[in-house]
Amino acid sequence: MTLIKSISGIRGTIGGVPGDNLTPIDIVKFATAYVRFLSEKSSGRRLTVVVGRDARISGAMVDDLIEGTLLGCGVDVINVGLCTTPGTEMAVIANNADGGIIITASHNPRQWNALKLLDERGEFLSDADGKRVLAMAEDTGFEFPDIDRIGRVLSRDPFNDEHIRRVLALPLVDADAVRGRRFKVAVDAVNSVGGIVIPALLRELGCEVVELNCTPDGEFAHNPEPLPENLTQISRAVVECKADLGIVVDPDVDRLAFVSEDGSMFVEEYTLVAVADYVLSHTKGNTVSNLSSSRALRDVTERYEGCSYSASAVGEVNVVAEMKRTGAVIGGEGNGGVIYPELHYGRDALVGVALFLTYLAKCGKSMTELRKSYPAYFASKNKIQLTPAIDVDKVLVEIKSRYADQRVNDIDGVKIDFEDCWVHLRKSNTEPIIRVYTEAHTMAEADALAERFIAEIGRICNL
Repeated sequence: MTLIKSISGIRGTIGGVPGDNLTPIDIVKFATAYVRFLSEKSSGRRLTVVVGRDARISGAMVDDLIEGTLLGCGVDVINVGLCTTPGTEMAVIANNADGGIIITASHNPRQWNALKLLDERGEFLSDADGKRVLAMAEDTGFEFPDIDRIGRVLSRDPFNDEHIRRVLALPLVDADAVRGRRFKVAVDAVNSVGGIVIPALLRELGCEVVELNCTPDGEFAHNPEPLPENLTQISRAVVECKADLGIVVDPDVDRLAFVSEDGSMFVEEYTLVAVADYVLSHTKGNTVSNLSSSRALRDVTERYEGCSYSASAVGEVNVVAEMKRTGAVIGGEGNGGVIYPELHYGRDALVGVALFLTYLAKCGKSMTELRKSYPAYFASKNKIQLTPAIDVDKVLVEIKSRYADQRVNDIDGVKIDFEDCWVHLRKSNTEPIIRVYTEAHTMAEADALAERFIAEIGRICNL
């Protein structure tokens, strides 16, 4: 069974049995439930919904099903076509729409797709609202409108150029400074929509672009999650073409990773750290990341007088809520997701690229020099495939009990903060796995800590 219904949307593999996979029936079912949810808040007003998609192979098919369903439910549609997740979010705001549906399974492989649901602010639905949509999907008591009340397609205009324009207009983006450095940049967009927008943004910034996997045909050239083991091609290319850096995005362009000029990973955890360092140097304020993100953001934040760091539960919606609560000026997730409220409340690789290149241009350092200027932490990210023998709740309760003498945070799974390292155990929102994230001052220590807890979980479950 690969249909996952969570705070991160409705996600599954294409085809198979309805209710077990993401089939046409499921797509119509959840799109209809989403309309019913929006209708509860509309007071009978006609709704408008933005639809955008990444370039995965099933995208056009799912797009057609969703657009037709929305029209059949009496909703007007603004279809922005091939568009990033952050671009679709911004299109909701720009068009004063009632919501949006992003068709993307993010970092999941090509057989997956998903419906990510947005509210009128272009932000992901809250946990409570998401549960309301799921409940409505199980209620068949819905009457579709007659022929005189079906929806219309209001436009089919792309939003990518407008997204780039708005990024370049930000006060902290100094396009002239970047153009002055004449960076040579290699880009791996894993054959999705990033292959359209990232090279276009870079060329606006005066960069020479070397394109890898930038044809948006959905035939992912490698595992689309931007982890070091999947990025050997761009690592080689950066060195071979003597680029200043490499840029990697996931299929929907809300995650951002960099490769240094020597082919080494800048490490996606440090994407947010570097961007936050630049933002805080000009705008004093608070920062936020999730519990699974590096301590490095906390350390860098505390370098600036009057600035403080706080952690949220995992998930963009939780990070955004904490950012709003604390008035954070920058935030995001350690998976390379940068959220800059000056533009909008969503992880956005385009704004991450523009702010990072501005910082790199102004500081005059190479990528490796910049990376060495930050606290040295190493993260080990592991997974335990869920089986009937694993009781997640039992595991978390037992682990929390065993380490009650340490600093334990249980707002999202269990995180244990030791003096020089930490471990975070949680059930994934997007895959049928338990995530085991650790961080320490050396890779060996982080790996050893992960192995220790994986073995401990095995003993708890009698595996």
